[in-house]
Amino acid sequence: MTDDRMALIELVEKQADGDLVREMLAFAAERIMEAEVEARTGAAKGARTALREVQRNGYRDRDWDTRAGRITLEIPKLRKGSYFPSFLEPRRTAEKALVALAIVLEPMADNGSLQKAYVHGVSTRSVDDLVKAMGAGGMSKSQVSRLCAEIDERVNAFLSRPLEGAWPYLWLDATYLKVREGGRIVSHAVIIAVGVKEDGKREVPGVATGLSEAEAFWMQFLRSLADHGLRGVKLVIADDHKGLRAAARRVFNATHQRCRVHWMRNALAHAPAKSRTAMAAMLKTIFAQETKAEAEKQWDIVAEALREKQPKLGALMDASRDDVLAYMSFPREHWAQIASTNPLERVNREVKRRADVIGIFPNDDAVIRLVGALMLETNDEWTVARRYMSLETIARVTDNPNVRLPAVAS
Repeated sequence: MTDDRMALIELVEKQADGDLVREMLAFAAERIMEAEVEARTGAAKGARTALREVQRNGYRDRDWDTRAGRITLEIPKLRKGSYFPSFLEPRRTAEKALVALAIVLEPMADNGSLQKAYVHGVSTRSVDDLVKAMGAGGMSKSQVSRLCAEIDERVNAFLSRPLEGAWPYLWLDATYLKVREGGRIVSHAVIIAVGVKEDGKREVPGVATGLSEAEAFWMQFLRSLADHGLRGVKLVIADDHKGLRAAARRVFNATHQRCRVHWMRNALAHAPAKSRTAMAAMLKTIFAQETKAEAEKQWDIVAEALREKQPKLGALMDASRDDVLAYMSFPREHWAQIASTNPLERVNREVKRRADVIGIFPNDDAVIRLVGALMLETNDEWTVARRYMSLETIARVTDNPNVRLPAVAS
C-alpha cells in the first residue's frame, strides 16, 4: 500500500465515528453486496432473464464490528455455491475504504470517470485506490457512481425537508471557501443557518452558497427557508450586514441581533493598542447590567466618556446600540446564547477543518455536498442531545397566544 493511500485511510479512520457513519456504512455495504451478487448471478434482484446463472436464496445475518460500532448485515445467499462479501476480508482496510466511499462521493461525470470524491474532508485524488482497497472486484465504477448518487440524494433530501413548527431564534453566519470557477479560483460565501424550535432543540434548517452576501442573496436564501415552512422567527442573530437586516425584516418581520462578540472586536479596533484593555473593561460594564433599560443607560454613559478622545468609536456606538442590545428584549435565560453567533463557531470550525483538506472545490455543488453531509451529522447529534433551551423559557417567545413575552423594563 502506498504512503498516500495510508495517509488517506488514516485520515478517514480519525474522522469515522457517530451514528451517521454507521448508518452510511450499512447503506454502502448493502449496495456493494447487491452489486457483487448481481455480478455473480448475472441478473439484478427480481429480474427475469435468460442470462441468470444462479438463483438467490434469502439472507443470513452477520454482525460486523467496525470502528464506528457494530452493524448487522443481511448477506445474500445463493441456491448454488456461496457468497461472502469481499469487503469483509481484510476487514480493516475494507472498512476504512468503505467509510471513505460511503459518506459523500461525487457521482461520475459525463465522460465516465470518477473525477471528484471526498468524505468529511478526504481529498479527491485517490478514488481508484479506494475502490481497489475495498477488494470489490465485481463492482464497476458505474455501480459506485450509482451508490454515490443515492447518498447524494439523501443529503439533498435533508436540505430540502419541510420545516415544521415555530423557530423563534435563527443564527446565520458565513464562512468562505475556495471554488474553481471558469478557470479562476474565487472565494464563495457558505451560509449556514441554525435555529431553535419551539421544543427548545436546535436544528439546521438550511445551507447555501453565493458569490457575496448581498441583500439579493440573503433574500433568496431566507425566502427558500420560508418556502420550506420556516416561520415564527422573532430574532435573527448575525454579523452586521444591512442586506441581511433588510431581508430578515421583509421575510420574517424579525429583529436583528448584531453579534456582540464581533461588535466588541470592531469597537476595540478604533482604540490605540495601549488603551484597549481599559476600553474593553468599560464596554463590558454595559453587558453586565440586569435589564435592557440599565444597559442602554450605561451604553450612553460609556459612549459619552469615550467620544472626545475616540470620535470614531463614539460614532460606532451611536449607530449600533439598538442592534447590539436587541437580545435583552428576550428572556434573560437565553441571553448567553442569543447575544452572539458563538453557537455557530464550532460548526464553522468543523467546516473549515474538513474543507482545508480538499483545498479548492470544483464547484458549488461540491461545497453543498460536503457541508450538507456535515450538517446532517450535526443535526442528528442535536436530535438526541438535551434541549438547548427549556420548554418553559422557549414558550415565552413562541406564537402561542396563551404565552406572553415577559415585559422588559424601559
